[in-house]
Amino acid sequence: MATRYLYITRHGEADAFGNLTDTGREQARLLGRRLAYLPIDTVWHSSLPRAADTARQLDLFLGANTTVSEAAELIDHVPYVPTPEEMPPPWIPFFDGYDPADAAAGNAIAQKLTARFAHAPEQDKDIHELLVTHAYPIAWLVRDALGAPPVRWLELSSANTALTVIEYRPHLHPSISMFNDMSHLRPELRWTGFPRTLRP
Repeated sequence: MATRYLYITRHGEADAFGNLTDTGREQARLLGRRLAYLPIDTVWHSSLPRAADTARQLDLFLGANTTVSEAAELIDHVPYVPTPEEMPPPWIPFFDGYDPADAAAGNAIAQKLTARFAHAPEQDKDIHELLVTHAYPIAWLVRDALGAPPVRWLELSSANTALTVIEYRPHLHPSISMFNDMSHLRPELRWTGFPRTLRP
């Protein structure tokens, strides 16, 4: 049975201008070492510099046959704006005054994201793809794999270069075999991209 192995990661730590920090580049290289033994066919990244540079750092450790390409669907976007009835109170300030046209555009990107990547292979051959993207698209893909209501993307987040793995097989529900795993990072490099607080 052919399987699509979707390895998904958030870009490395970035500065206020959206460029990778030294920490972000080190995080990316450590993830590259972790993935080096896998038969990854393609690394897809968003067009934003922090994601593109993360992909370049990872590519130092991947096979010569691995291609690195941009995918428009991986851009940082809000995939779904909750209705007033769905809106968790802590999120109200974030979405206050959110433009309906922007909400519709973000949801259209989210639908294209799942249509392109969130399904089993069409041919009888395993596919191994790495997506270098942002926290919101990762949350949307995980929510989709779980079959959860659209609003549930809100409470999912990913640390910089944390690894999520979703497997897609014909006629079966997606399998999330890993979420937000940071075991390739030294303790001092973990949990960036999250608020500072005590972490296990």
